[in-house]
Amino acid sequence: MRAYPEQVNTPRHIGIVLNPSKTSRDDIEEPLTALLEERPQIEVSWFETSVEDPGHGMTQDALEAGCDLVISAGGDGTVRAVAECLADADTDTQLGIIPLGTGNLLARNLGIPLGSIDKALTAAIENAPRTIDLAWTQADCGDGPSRLAFTVMAGVGVDANMITETDEDLKDKVGWLAYVESLGRAVSASDVISMTLEVDGEEATNEDAHTLIVGNCGILTGGVTLLPDADPADGELDLLVLSADGVAGWLDTMRSMMWDNGLKRLVGATDGAESSESVAHRRVTSVSVDFGKPRMLELDGEDVGETSRVEFSIQPSALQVRAPQD
Repeated sequence: MRAYPEQVNTPRHIGIVLNPSKTSRDDIEEPLTALLEERPQIEVSWFETSVEDPGHGMTQDALEAGCDLVISAGGDGTVRAVAECLADADTDTQLGIIPLGTGNLLARNLGIPLGSIDKALTAAIENAPRTIDLAWTQADCGDGPSRLAFTVMAGVGVDANMITETDEDLKDKVGWLAYVESLGRAVSASDVISMTLEVDGEEATNEDAHTLIVGNCGILTGGVTLLPDADPADGELDLLVLSADGVAGWLDTMRSMMWDNGLKRLVGATDGAESSESVAHRRVTSVSVDFGKPRMLELDGEDVGETSRVEFSIQPSALQVRAPQD
């Protein structure tokens, strides 16, 4: 666990890792210039991502340039790439986020303002850093063994199939509701997964389930709270296994996930949520899962390919993120 020194609140050198498919430099420069009028000592450097590199090389360039705050301006993929690089580096450089996408999962979980570049920039520059964990996967998704991070959740089963079944044009028009529209197709595309789980070095167990989710945070797109007790700074992962049997079981599971834990709050209902008998939950620090055959893996709402085996672990206190404090 990394011990961070006390930090001065005002950054000296900001590096902005910008995904040009999500916004333009001009869109950020106008509110940034206004914020820096009273902070002329702050230096700013710009680094644009590419199709070939979602942000790893740019973050490394920002570190080599001496940036003590790296702001990810993009969607969940950009945040994940920047977080990976910062967590792997021997650095005290902090992470800021301008959330620019449909999911914006880490920003939602940390209370970083959504829908306003101005407010997100203000939070990144003025908030003190908050220390959080970072989750990692080790898997072969077709291009050889790779180590990939996720900030919020990883999943196999309906969770991953819902991502791959979502209509991208519809997502651009209606945002997170497109995921709900894809749910029926995802259920149809998902079969029972026979998996072998090894948790925290304990003896392996066999499970038959439709979905496995490993989370570092608990809130999904649209405010749906799938893991209400998840804490991104507790040094643990939340393991969720959904083992619904038949249509009735699926309705029960989907009600728990999409209604009791999220949609009901959006329409103003106040009665307490019920838990689903189809859901098994526990807290862990490491999980190894063997699926027997290739299954689609998603990380922070992005499918990263099919794998037959994946290892999950947690890196405690891996990042300092400028976000509202608890």
